[in-house]
Amino acid sequence: MAKVVSGPREDDCWLWVGAIADDGYRRFSLRREGRERMVRPQRLLFEHVTGRELTRDVELLHTCDVPICVRVTADADTHLLADDHGANMRDRERKGRAGRHQVGMRGLSRRQLATRSRTLRDLVLTMGWNREAIAAVIAGAGADQPTLFDWPA
Repeated sequence: MAKVVSGPREDDCWLWVGAIADDGYRRFSLRREGRERMVRPQRLLFEHVTGRELTRDVELLHTCDVPICVRVTADADTHLLADDHGANMRDRERKGRAGRHQVGMRGLSRRQLATRSRTLRDLVLTMGWNREAIAAVIAGAGADQPTLFDWPA
């Protein structure tokens, strides 16, 4: 949790501010069984919070669609749900993240997703929790780009 920044609201994301892999998702190294291994912190946190071991065929679906979110709770406030690949693909379709008309962070190429995730992480590390700036990065705007209601007079 030392690498997590949580928003002030009860339903805010918990954003990972550690290393981000080339696919835009979080990672860190852990020594297990005498070996150094790269692990996904959301999977480790999920197992710790729920007591459920995740096998390789179990995927975690993001209800918030923010790749660096690691918010796992044992109640309805969780942003990560365990399910299979099929459920993850149906969730993707339902949210419009498949095909030509993809929206949000998940409609990006691997490189773009990694860049946007790192931009979001860096913003949180330098500015703290700034809801408007975070929303701008997730929407694909620059953190300092004015929103519709923030244009200079």
